[in-house]
Amino acid sequence: MHAGVYFQSMSTSDEKTQEMILHGIQVSPGVAHGPAFVMTPMELEVPDYKVTDDQVDYEVYRFEQALMLTRQQITQLQEEVRMKLSEEEALIFDAHLLVLEDKALIGETLSLLKQKHFNVESCFQKVAQKYIDFFSNLEDPYLKERVSDIRDVTRRILRNMSGVNDSSFENLKVPSVLVAADITPSDAAQINLDLVKAIVLEHGGTTGHAVIVARSMGIPAIVDVTRATQRIHPGETVLVDGYSGTMVLHPSKDTLFQYDQIQLHKDSIRQMFLADSDGNNVTLDGVPFILQANIENSDDLGRVREASAEGIGLFRSEALYLRSDDMPNEEEQFAEYKAVLEGMDGKEVTIRTLDLGGDKVFPKAMRQKQTHEDNPFMGFRAIRFCLKHKDIFKVQLRALLRASAYGNLKILYPMISGVSELRQANEVLEEVKAELAQNGIPFDPKVRTGAMIEIPSAAYVARDLGKYCDFFSIGTNDLTQYLMAVDRVNEEVAHLYRSSHPSVMRTIKQIVVAAKEAGVTVSLCGEMAGSPTYAALLLGMGLRELSISSFNLPEIRYILRRLETSEMETLANAALECPETVEVDSILDTFKRDAIDPILDVAINGIGA
Repeated sequence: MHAGVYFQSMSTSDEKTQEMILHGIQVSPGVAHGPAFVMTPMELEVPDYKVTDDQVDYEVYRFEQALMLTRQQITQLQEEVRMKLSEEEALIFDAHLLVLEDKALIGETLSLLKQKHFNVESCFQKVAQKYIDFFSNLEDPYLKERVSDIRDVTRRILRNMSGVNDSSFENLKVPSVLVAADITPSDAAQINLDLVKAIVLEHGGTTGHAVIVARSMGIPAIVDVTRATQRIHPGETVLVDGYSGTMVLHPSKDTLFQYDQIQLHKDSIRQMFLADSDGNNVTLDGVPFILQANIENSDDLGRVREASAEGIGLFRSEALYLRSDDMPNEEEQFAEYKAVLEGMDGKEVTIRTLDLGGDKVFPKAMRQKQTHEDNPFMGFRAIRFCLKHKDIFKVQLRALLRASAYGNLKILYPMISGVSELRQANEVLEEVKAELAQNGIPFDPKVRTGAMIEIPSAAYVARDLGKYCDFFSIGTNDLTQYLMAVDRVNEEVAHLYRSSHPSVMRTIKQIVVAAKEAGVTVSLCGEMAGSPTYAALLLGMGLRELSISSFNLPEIRYILRRLETSEMETLANAALECPETVEVDSILDTFKRDAIDPILDVAINGIGA
């Protein structure tokens, strides 16, 4: 069983060695170079010996102590990630803590110990390996991914029982390029920005733990580099191009100079994008548009302000519930919402009510209210959960309404499927308003409410929904998934998940038309809006408000301000007529080449001058 990591830290270099280019998949942009720090797997020797009857209790004690220490280590890692990166990245370790609480895993270990009288680490290794083998053989990609969580926790527990140091990066002393077959979530959490300049992995995908960390910290990274740990030796100079997904082994001085200039140029372009923010967001022919930011918590406000966002179009409030095992009380929620509203200085802040379920695991304090579901993405989640558990829903609504006295708040209900749910949600809101008014607690009585349009049924009755709310927010991530019956995290069908599918195009247009007919505003907050080409397409469809990541916002603003509405409308009309995804993609590629790339070329040439 692979339960440890051996780090080769030799320093060997041959300046005469010929350059070698290796190809992978780009997952985090940027350029960096340095000596290779190669991580290779190593077997951890787990002892296997008999224990006497009177030693069994001590073995149980050793196991309990190892579990306790492991829980402390993971909790500490989670907090470090939360402080260094964000709440979303810290949620990676919730799965690890769940492994530590697994009654079957712990129970079978203790049962084997008491039946066979072998030392507890030997028993635990056998039981854990059984579960690893079981999950590895499942066809469900999501469950197969849990194998890495079990392996990581198993390694920690075995190391803690054996007393072996688990400092994964203890031999990393100088800034280097990290090269590995793959890295565990625990390893990823220990990445030091001062020492890890880039990441190269043999395996992993675009949504792996290491990739999440790399993107969050701005570390260039590529994955799927065949036999990287065999072809790259410790200390060899490696250059990583996170833009193209390639790496250069033994880069020459000319190559290093060339790529350094590329990165400097990219940095200069981003600074130019950031500087292009005089608050006058209009297209070349004078049509105004609004660009807002998506956030997870109040810690994101700095990046929102740096990007000069015009507000917050989506605050995912469930992050508050996922920070710990306990449910956030009214005061904790109020403090967070108030901080965001005050931090935006009167700009609009749209806060989505609790959206748990599906791929968002309920916190421990709420799991007794959750039932097993064969298809959780279409099950008991979001507004459905809130309407059944109105006590939880009303606590959040009270906190939101109280915070509304400190800024410009809009409340967004997720996963609305029809008029009935929207009306019920509003009724609960009115109940809370009445309670606050009766107690003399200040709030904005005219706070606006909105429906998230992310289910096909909501798209088809959008005109009716508009009678009971003030705005729509189109969530293209789930809308695309539900329209096409594609689980976007399932490797077998993920290639079918395409925002450019004609059904997605036409449904978005239908929602925009319905919003206009109903007299409500409409924005779009899905990942689809994060591309300049798609942003132009969406404006061409009639959308005038987009909410995107703070990182992408400056570039999109720069480009939209240099396009005419008529050319974006021509793009949208052509895309809407296409019967196949490949045709839409072709039209989008042509528009990028003919309309967007020239804008970027002028910008680049201007910097070069």
